[in-house]
Amino acid sequence: MKRRQLLNNSALGFSTLALQAMLQRDGFGATEKSLTRQPDGLPHFAPKAKSVIWLFMRGGVSHMESFDPKPALNQYAGKTIPESPFAEVQKSERLKRVRVVVVNDANGQQRNKLYPLQVGYKKYGESGIEISDWFPHIGSQVDHLSIIRSMWTTDDNHGAQVQFHSGRHMLDPRVPTIGAWVNWGLGTLNENLPQFISMGPRFFDRRDGHYLGPAYDSIELKVDPKNPLDYAQPEGDMTAAEQRLGFDLVNRLNRLTTENYPNDAALDARIKSYELAYRMQTAVPGVIDFTEETEENQKLYGFDQKQTRPFGEQLLAARRFVEQGVRFIQIQHGDGAAGAWDQHSNLKTKHAELAQQVDRPVAGLIQDLKQRGLLDETLVVFATEFGRTPGSQGTNGRDHHPYGFSVWMAGGGLKGGIAHGATDEIGFHAVENPHYVTDVHATLLKQLGLKSHRMEIPGQKRLEQDFGHPIEEIIA
Repeated sequence: MKRRQLLNNSALGFSTLALQAMLQRDGFGATEKSLTRQPDGLPHFAPKAKSVIWLFMRGGVSHMESFDPKPALNQYAGKTIPESPFAEVQKSERLKRVRVVVVNDANGQQRNKLYPLQVGYKKYGESGIEISDWFPHIGSQVDHLSIIRSMWTTDDNHGAQVQFHSGRHMLDPRVPTIGAWVNWGLGTLNENLPQFISMGPRFFDRRDGHYLGPAYDSIELKVDPKNPLDYAQPEGDMTAAEQRLGFDLVNRLNRLTTENYPNDAALDARIKSYELAYRMQTAVPGVIDFTEETEENQKLYGFDQKQTRPFGEQLLAARRFVEQGVRFIQIQHGDGAAGAWDQHSNLKTKHAELAQQVDRPVAGLIQDLKQRGLLDETLVVFATEFGRTPGSQGTNGRDHHPYGFSVWMAGGGLKGGIAHGATDEIGFHAVENPHYVTDVHATLLKQLGLKSHRMEIPGQKRLEQDFGHPIEEIIA
């Protein structure tokens, strides 16, 4: 019997056809490439960490005004780079790494007039590491941080957001993100919650799994107990029993469809997502209900100030999700397509404002994880797509800068109170222990007990650069 005849003759035909059409519409039809087989969910070796909280500042945080002070910028302010002792930083052979997406774009250009630091620095902790005055609360936690001052990437525009998460340039095909690889490689710790959660604004690429399949995309959540997940609650009045009946019927129809398409990874993903969504309806609101949190702990995350509360709520939710066994929580800060941290002008005013929004909540998260005994098994990442230029754009801004910038990590078996790697005297190039973005990925995977080079599937050959190398110097 032909497929169309079977569908027409079957009492379930329209339901089956509708489901397949829905999958095809979403781009989830079965292909040879989608028939991926998940590993057994066990780490390759004994892990030091169980979960990751990934904090990403969208737009490009200035490394020189956050975690990598460069007093030479004050000394030579107003001079052009060719007029300064650092003219060699702009030699053409040192600028070849960048792949330009938009030729002659107004942004992502070389900026020659050295711009002084817009904020002071102070030494913190027993390690005495200098942190910008815009981040005093994070500075108070510096003895828990591994600061990497020698990051580099190859995209001079905001596609670098995609590159930091996936390792691939925007000109390349889309590939899985680090969160998707963790989701694919490790088994869940809580069947009632998603393994990979995303919160906050996201542009450019909205998916994570790509050729791994839709089952490994992040689940987008909001900190709203009444509606944390779009489309999870039924429309109109419906009792739990009525909803259960409807869900069971859909599940039976889906299972019947799997008999005809047993190797359809996308169909399997859709069935699992329906099942998980049903369980999440009761599990998720409880996690993001903060009434059980003490007033003191809410203040730790900045709930008492309107500037800090929104990000603080997301970070407190992240801690509560980690407690419940969620593997990877991805939180993006900075709205707009480019991201709010994209200060081509008014850098001093805007960076100070944005830093205030995140500084206290992030420090509160580290302190809270520490006091609950969770920091040792939770990796916190504070990252951004690239840095800002040592030279000024206009009168008071900095342009995109992929050649050298800073991120930091904490917990999960990493050393604290360490500043690893370095940029040159004006913060232009990563010159000491330079690290491409996937070195951060490889470090996370190692701490989670996964070997980076085993994160690959048949038919999807990865580049050597995709795997990265663990940053051994920051691992305890």
